[in-house]
Amino acid sequence: HVQLVESGGGSVQAGGSLRLSCEVSGYTYPRGCLGWFRQAPGKEREGVIVVATDTDITDYADSVKGRFTISKDNAKNTLYLQMNSLEPEDTAMYFCAAADIWLTFPLEQSKYPYWGQGTQVTVS
Repeated sequence: HVQLVESGGGSVQAGGSLRLSCEVSGYTYPRGCLGWFRQAPGKEREGVIVVATDTDITDYADSVKGRFTISKDNAKNTLYLQMNSLEPEDTAMYFCAAADIWLTFPLEQSKYPYWGQGTQVTVS
């Protein structure tokens, strides 16, 4: 059974950085992907960034390219989201998600059957 647990959210000033973590367990899809989504108040959940499970191939939303970086530590079964140069527009609940196939943008949440509980990021 796939389980995802996010952590690392918080409140930062504009221009600051945060590193989110997602502990992954029970995931056995070598051709799948792990990604981050976010949902701001009054807005739909949107895909942010994704990485293939068997490689380091990534894809990004245009809004975060050059500022956010996704990485994974297979030994620790952990997915990371390094967020730099944060802007107030980045304020949202951030979710870790997993899929059993490789998905590129636009990321569709319906194709990600596994989700974490979310971690709040607030940029002021």
